[in-house]
Amino acid sequence: MKKTIFSTLLAATLGIGASVNAAEIKKLPQPDLTQSTPSLMELLNTRQSERVYDKNKKIDDQILSEILWAAYGMNKNGKRTIATARNEQNMKVFLLQENGIWLYNAKENQLEKISDENAIGYTAEQQKFVLDAPVHLVYTSSDSHWGHDHAGSAYQNVYLYATAKGLATVIRGLVDFDALHKALKLEDNEFVIVHQPIGYAKDINSGE
Repeated sequence: MKKTIFSTLLAATLGIGASVNAAEIKKLPQPDLTQSTPSLMELLNTRQSERVYDKNKKIDDQILSEILWAAYGMNKNGKRTIATARNEQNMKVFLLQENGIWLYNAKENQLEKISDENAIGYTAEQQKFVLDAPVHLVYTSSDSHWGHDHAGSAYQNVYLYATAKGLATVIRGLVDFDALHKALKLEDNEFVIVHQPIGYAKDINSGE
């Protein structure tokens, strides 16, 4: 009887654990790679940084998936969407949201929650406009020599995707690096490189 009760309790405990773990992973829609976009030259010609975001317009999961894929996804050749030195692929891309911190897993096309903390405030520092953006990417690396170059390739991809989709973005370095390092649970040899907020530009003539 005791064995039966113990087994039941163990099964219930494992079941609860499985539910919690399952809730910590968010599968993303597959990026739509068939959509038509302006030419590369047009995108380069119209790309710009935007610092005023419409806090009432959110980004859906399809767009979010494609933003992350553009930054650091896996392409049809089994390679990243950016080149990395010696193909070490030692960059990480984190998504900050009000409900927590997520790590992008490109191979599984999913987000993995690492914390319930709202760390968006650590990116604001002296520029509070970033708080209106619905998507916040943070690029990190363990490669002190090439890491910044890898992040540059990634955020340029996001710039071009954002331009194609009518989104606004900017690249920023005014963040609390120490607080983000702790919040992202980085190893001692890893470091925060840069922050990229993404959203829809606010119509400054709307009167809002």
